[in-house]
Amino acid sequence: MARQAREVSGTGIYHVMMRGINRQNIFEDEEDYTRFLELLLQMVCPVDDNGRPLPSRCTFYAYCLMTNHVHLLIRDGAESLAEVIKRIGVSYAQYYNKKYIHFGHLFQDRFKSEPVNDNGYFFTLLRYIHQNPVAAGITKDVGSYKWNSWGEYERSGNGIQAICSTKPVLERMPLNELRGLVNDLLPKTVSILDYDSGSSVRTDEEMIDFFVNNYSLTRPADLQIYSRDRQKDILRDAKEYGGSIRQLVRLTGISFTIIRNA
Repeated sequence: MARQAREVSGTGIYHVMMRGINRQNIFEDEEDYTRFLELLLQMVCPVDDNGRPLPSRCTFYAYCLMTNHVHLLIRDGAESLAEVIKRIGVSYAQYYNKKYIHFGHLFQDRFKSEPVNDNGYFFTLLRYIHQNPVAAGITKDVGSYKWNSWGEYERSGNGIQAICSTKPVLERMPLNELRGLVNDLLPKTVSILDYDSGSSVRTDEEMIDFFVNNYSLTRPADLQIYSRDRQKDILRDAKEYGGSIRQLVRLTGISFTIIRNA
């Protein structure tokens, strides 16, 4: 079956997600995170073989590096989105494979992307990307996480070289207002494209049959009486079968975070 063509953004801005193949970790220590950030900076400030500056390959507005995946809010520039993500993926995989004597693919074959065509969704994504570690229970607030771009907004204008283009964002929303927005957690009902929270490939009826036939659960909500470990095993199977996170939240009544982390 032919791959579906990527939806083109009218603004040139996209939300991009890169994930380790089979959900494997792509960052093991601080050196790995730092190396990936260096690659992002090289996309913004590229040079030729003689060290002369080249036009920016892209513009970043936000990023968040998690253990096994990456979120980027990116605008294409001198190169297409696909070319930029390929450069990043190939370069980082070469570094990772050499360091860890790893063979084969590091990233899932095809990165996910969605167009960002209006100001409102842009700021929703800015919140979502920076809130990823909070939603995952890694930190209590956005500013406590070392590997996202929020620190660049807090340090904007101090002369330190940054990966993200913060000025045009802060011209649309002052820092104090943006800080409040970014730290105001998005409702779980907000729909954001993600590896695990996109459209379900199974109907509700199919998912109900899945729980009945495989686990003898008359109602998906009966999963709540199981132990946490057993819940995770069943939820993992349900996601692999094709249930989306938001669908499973609705059917089982179990929290978004528990289902996403299963």
